Amino acid sequence: MGRLVPAVTRALDILELFLDGDGTLSAPDIVRRLQLPRTTVHELVTTLAARKYIVPVPGQSGRYRLGVRPYQLGARYAEHLDLAAEGQQVARTVAETCDETVHVAILEDTDVIYIAKVDSTHAVRMVSAAGRRLPAHCTSVGKMLLASLPEPEVAARFPDGAELTAMTPNSITDPAALREALAGIRERGTAVESRESNPDVSCVAAPVRDRTGRVVAALSISVPMIRWSEERRAELEQLAVKGAADLSERLGHRSAA
Repeated sequence: MGRLVPAVTRALDILELFLDGDGTLSAPDIVRRLQLPRTTVHELVTTLAARKYIVPVPGQSGRYRLGVRPYQLGARYAEHLDLAAEGQQVARTVAETCDETVHVAILEDTDVIYIAKVDSTHAVRMVSAAGRRLPAHCTSVGKMLLASLPEPEVAARFPDGAELTAMTPNSITDPAALREALAGIRERGTAVESRESNPDVSCVAAPVRDRTGRVVAALSISVPMIRWSEERRAELEQLAVKGAADLSERLGHRSAA
């Protein structure tokens, strides 16, 4: 890695300050928060304003907000954003960490569609493929995505009295039981599926969000029962959450933390 340029680093530090609070800052605010000399901040602010990265706030003398240039850069980045491609890259990183099969999936009506997948290198592993469609209520990714929907929308998709497709004897087949499971997932923030889509596999999943905070996908880790345990489940849940957060960041999401 090459040497970082201090002046560029400081300019970027200033721009990133605008992501917090009400989005406006004065030069003294920047001096205080970055502990930089006043003359340095004045020169950097003047340069950023001249290049339209920041602009004065009307009616608030000495205060600045982000200008049009960061928006233009962000819009150009978004033009080239590909959820499947980004998901494949993150799935590969997660799979390299745990050596289990990793999926990224999206919701379509009452099904999930796998848009990215990286296999485990173990001889015994889950067999699946990108592009495959499965009932959402039978999978951890599906239940994670369903849990992100408003409850009335879930009820409309899975009305009382409907008999849900079973893929294994452990599959949820009752809409009321599904709603109860989704309530637990909303509270916990992750989904776990134990032999509900495959009698020999359990999975964990976490939500993927876009820049608006909307859940647009879920990332899961699938493990054969011969390698599954409660200790392993907790470890993989944390890894799925991290992987989903990494993918969310690629999509422009900023964590509240």
